[in-house]
Formats: sequence, C-alpha cells, structure tokens
Amino acid sequence: MAYFRTQDGCSLYFETIGFERVRPVVVFLNGTLQTTMYWKVIAESLKPEFRSLLYDARGQGESELGELPLSLELHLEDLYALIRHLELGPVCLVGLSHGALLAYAMTRQTPQLVSRLVVCSIGVRAPIRARLIVRSWSKIIESGGIETLVGAVLPHVFGEDYLFRNSRILDRISKTIVRRNRTSSLTAHLSALEGYPSLRSMLKKLDVPVLVMSGSDDPLVSTDGAAEVAENSGGRHLVVKGTGHSIPAESPELFLKAIAQFLSGRWIDMPEAI
Repeated sequence: MAYFRTQDGCSLYFETIGFERVRPVVVFLNGTLQTTMYWKVIAESLKPEFRSLLYDARGQGESELGELPLSLELHLEDLYALIRHLELGPVCLVGLSHGALLAYAMTRQTPQLVSRLVVCSIGVRAPIRARLIVRSWSKIIESGGIETLVGAVLPHVFGEDYLFRNSRILDRISKTIVRRNRTSSLTAHLSALEGYPSLRSMLKKLDVPVLVMSGSDDPLVSTDGAAEVAENSGGRHLVVKGTGHSIPAESPELFLKAIAQFLSGRWIDMPEAI
C-alpha cells in the first residue's frame, strides 16, 4: 500500500499498475462513493499499452479527510502534487462524475500536464430532478446515515438494465459501497459540492483531445448537457445506450474499448450512440 503526504499533512492512498515498463500514464479519478477498487479491472486490461495511477481523493477509501475544508481547488492541488511527486506527465486523465469534473478542471488549469481527457457522466443544464436528488443526499445521510444514503443513491447512479440484471445482488453491492465509505467524509464531500464553481463557468475550447461519455438512462446528466460539454471543449461525445450514471461498471467492455482506442490515438469513427 502506497501513501502520499500532502503539504498540509493529509495522507492520500494511491496504487500504480503496469509501472514495470515505460508507457503512457492514465490517471483514473473516482466519482462520489467510489474508491480505487472501481478501476482495477480496467487498469489491468490496459497494461499492454498504458501504466495506470489510481488514487483515493481526500475522504475517499483509504485516504484521510484532512483538516482543511474540502474544495475543488484543494482536490486540484492534491492531484497536481501527486503527479509531480511521482514525476509523471503529461498524463491521460479519465474521470467519472465528480472525478470527471476534477479532470476537466485540471485540464483547463494545467493543460501542459494533460495529453488526453476522458470525462464520463457530467453535463451542463442539469435537470431539476437531478438537482433535487443530489441536494437531498446531505439530508439523507444526516438523518439516516450512510446505509440509508447508499440505498437512496443506487437507483440514481445505475441504469434500469443494470439494476434488473443485478437485482439479486443489490444488497451485496450496497454493503460493499457502505464498507468503503465513511459518514464524516461523505458529509464533508457533499457539503463542499455546494461551493464548487459550475461546470458551465469552466467550459472552454481545450488544447487536448477530449472524449465525453454519457449514458442514455442517466437521470443525473442529460444527453444534451453532455453534448454541450463536448461541443464547447472541441471534443467528441459518445452516448452509451441503456446505461446510467456508472458507465464503466454498467458497460465495462464497451467503456474499455472506447477509452483504449481514444487514449492510444486509434479512434475509429464510432457512431454517436452505441
């Protein structure tokens, strides 16, 4: 187990996969409720062509929450320091949801450190239902704890097809998510989100290749909102049919194929929706 200590003394957990040989590096950035475990199978599958860096942001998984108030800027400082500590760069960034927002902000702020960018499940013009759902999570964890929160979140972060296929093991999935998270850290994370700048305010033409992926069955991110991110960034937009918010978990083979081709520069003209 490897840890990196930030300038303010917070211990962050990270893992490296495929670092035995010199190859391009992909940094995977977790969404809310996720840890490095989420990316391991994908990272192992990329080993023939890429090295992978997985890490838990402050308050996630094995990383400490620290004493400083959470913010997007603090997460950016941590990511920048970790990349520099490992003497990496430029790197490919792959992020989901909160991790995608962090990846986008990093690319916008320090484009010299990023060679390619993949962002999943983020968009502008969030539906009112999505805003109300996310806003309710803080109250749910405050009144019912992390177990209640996870139970409320599952129907919103997975698509109908995934929930149906895995209906018999949803309790096991819930317990796994609960085990990998802490109430205090999630409370701090959800509170910090309210102070984040809007994604729309960050949109600009980026100087690196960008792939935006969204699920057609995602109640939190609209297809049009994700498409606008791609258009304003000068990137491509790929809609994954029948998939919800958690694209890598719901459609792992398709996700792996898409990012492997995109990150390696072998992108084949895929249809806009697959």
